[in-house]
Amino acid sequence: MSLLTGAPMTAAEVARELGLTHANASYHLRNLLAAGLIVQAGEEKIRGGVAKRYRYDTTRDHPPNDPGQRRALFVALGNELIRRAASGRFGEKNGLLGDGEFWVDPETWVEIRAKFRDLVDELHRAAQPPRTPGTVRTSTTVAMFEMES
Repeated sequence: MSLLTGAPMTAAEVARELGLTHANASYHLRNLLAAGLIVQAGEEKIRGGVAKRYRYDTTRDHPPNDPGQRRALFVALGNELIRRAASGRFGEKNGLLGDGEFWVDPETWVEIRAKFRDLVDELHRAAQPPRTPGTVRTSTTVAMFEMES
């Protein structure tokens, strides 16, 4: 989904960028579309056929309200983090890692969650198409949610 933030992409473009087959990319894009996690952003004629473009709609509420979709999304995010870590440049100036299970007062939780949402929205607005000259490839995964007591 993150690839679809900087620019709408076709299944062929997603496949090339992620090293997948076209069929595999198409399958996953159809499932993401059906789950409401991405949107169709147009069509274009390519070599006598029609290619659909998809994008990640950052204005929609995430994570999904459906518990099954939410669990599937978090599993996918975990797998994506593993994939991205394989090409990570880890060093003092190249990354940030934070993880925790915290107990905080409700007002602090709401304030901090809003700050993270604003920062993630800013990243989405700044996103460029893959491999745009003058850009750096980064990985950002944020999952914040209240837990049962």
